[in-house]
Amino acid sequence: MRITVLTGGATVERTVAFAGAAQVVAALRGRGHVVAVVDIATGLLTEDVEKRLLRTEVGTALPDVSQLAAGERRMLSGELARLEVVQTADVLFLVVHGGAGEGGLLQAALEVIGTPYTGSGPLASALAVDKDLSKRLFQAAGVPVAEWRMTDGTENADEIERVIGWPAIVKPSKQGSTVGLTLVKRKADLARAIAEAARWDDEVMIERFIAGRELTVGVLGTEALPPGEIIPKHELFDYECKYTPGMSQETFPADLDAALARKLQELAVRAHRALKLSGYSRIDFRVTEGGDIFSLEANNLPGLTRTSLYPQAARAAGIDYAEMCEQICRLARNIGDERRE
Repeated sequence: MRITVLTGGATVERTVAFAGAAQVVAALRGRGHVVAVVDIATGLLTEDVEKRLLRTEVGTALPDVSQLAAGERRMLSGELARLEVVQTADVLFLVVHGGAGEGGLLQAALEVIGTPYTGSGPLASALAVDKDLSKRLFQAAGVPVAEWRMTDGTENADEIERVIGWPAIVKPSKQGSTVGLTLVKRKADLARAIAEAARWDDEVMIERFIAGRELTVGVLGTEALPPGEIIPKHELFDYECKYTPGMSQETFPADLDAALARKLQELAVRAHRALKLSGYSRIDFRVTEGGDIFSLEANNLPGLTRTSLYPQAARAAGIDYAEMCEQICRLARNIGDERRE
């Protein structure tokens, strides 16, 4: 196949995207596919630029992307459609996180272009990235979620204490990789946490913290992969723990009672369908000591770096990395055919 990987972008998760793309490109070329790489903020990458940008390490420092936003807007408003490697590809493989790349704008541009692409369509992508809307749809589908409130920064801390309680999670509503997220343990720290989250998004969510095991379930096509468990070195599975080897213990498949594992898989597929996701996704959960399950969020374009959870889930199902990438491409081509009918 002729596959063009779309990656990079003008978000603070840019280096995460490049790290995942490095793995995807190597795997697909290793299977004999013809692969080109496009940064959705700057354009087609030459071989030399590929070698410089596509690094498997993410690091802990967030990149400065302030000079890239204008380029990304130009790419999505027409320059991307004019690239031959986009027009002639059999499939476009999306390895982007956050912002326009994950939130539906890129997908809308690709619908106009007409080339099949991996992951979900514009509406589903926008719903998954918006944590407030996704929780509402989860509730309607019978997927349990923790109590939450959206805030404009004027909330009374006493009211949040009564409704949500401490500790609470304060986070940007449409940001990934735990960027801007704070665990608030006392009301005196609430305003500072809201201000931090507001640096990254125009909407901020306050959510009840669920103590318990952190579990995740990947969905490939219409089937759930084996659940996995994450035990981070930090109190939360934060940016450093996600992208630094050795900073978390991840077990796939998780050591779970068979009934609990099946329930998590069932809820993951239900959440996937509730948001109208397609191709592949990953749904994150917390399970309390008493066995209560709470869905945290959906990942419509799960990370594909060497430390990412989704490839580990696929491996637990007997699917190696390269085969996983090829299956995602095949799903994209099938979905693309359905969209054009």
